[in-house]
Amino acid sequence: MATKTITLEIDAYERLKSAKRFPRESFSEVVRRLPLRSDAMTAREFLEMSRRRGGQLTEADCQVIDELNASDLPPSIP
Repeated sequence: MATKTITLEIDAYERLKSAKRFPRESFSEVVRRLPLRSDAMTAREFLEMSRRRGGQLTEADCQVIDELNASDLPPSIP
């Protein structure tokens, strides 16, 4: 199987390492079972969808949502 080398900051590496279920579990196996969202949309996309459906969001609402999303961190893995 092909591989790809990536660079992680130390804290991200430690989080990934601590997510291993057993010592020989690979990082690829850990990443594959993490719940990563691929269907997220931007606030602007949400606003367009909402307008098509008769929603009530304003441009200011979208700006707040975008700012919150930008500062949102993934949940910690126990």
